[in-house]
Amino acid sequence: MPFVIHDASLERTTRGTGDVRLTMSGQLDGIDAGDPARFGRAHAGTALPRLAGVVELMAASPGARAFVEVKRASLVHHGRAHCIERILAALAPVRERCTLISFDADACRLARTSGGIEIGWVLDGDPVQLRSVLDLMRPEYVFCDHHRIPAGRSLPAGPWTWVVYEVTDAGHALELAGRGAAMVESMQPLRLAAELASREAASA
Repeated sequence: MPFVIHDASLERTTRGTGDVRLTMSGQLDGIDAGDPARFGRAHAGTALPRLAGVVELMAASPGARAFVEVKRASLVHHGRAHCIERILAALAPVRERCTLISFDADACRLARTSGGIEIGWVLDGDPVQLRSVLDLMRPEYVFCDHHRIPAGRSLPAGPWTWVVYEVTDAGHALELAGRGAAMVESMQPLRLAAELASREAASA
């Protein structure tokens, strides 16, 4: 059963140690995932979430959507077909509100052909240079680190939605919107939302 964790190792965001891919599910269920480095003891005792648990939360929140990233480390260790099969099975009750995303283009293609789920390709190169691949893949979403976007260049238009990540301030978010980004991802969401609200209020 898939677990939800960013890293292959447990040390950074949990009180456990070792490689998550080599740890039995029963052991993972007992790991404190309260992210002590950032939150201290504030969330102590929070279990490492299973993907099935996220699906249960989504089922109780009809307006919720999820972008489910499949990490390359998992694809390499467990095999692409196995990973996609297990993830699609877990997402089945809410699949129409989920988008499977990955740096691995083949995993995205497999997810679409296997389960008819929306896909999002996370780029690891210049989006302008990857335009021909985008045209062939035609993902619903394209994710890109803002550092990879050439200065002053618009994002290639197509039947996809651009999501730019590592954005931390409102001015930058609005500048990216002018270049074709429909969504931004941020590690500072509250700050970003407050800045955007302040700008909107000032212009009203």
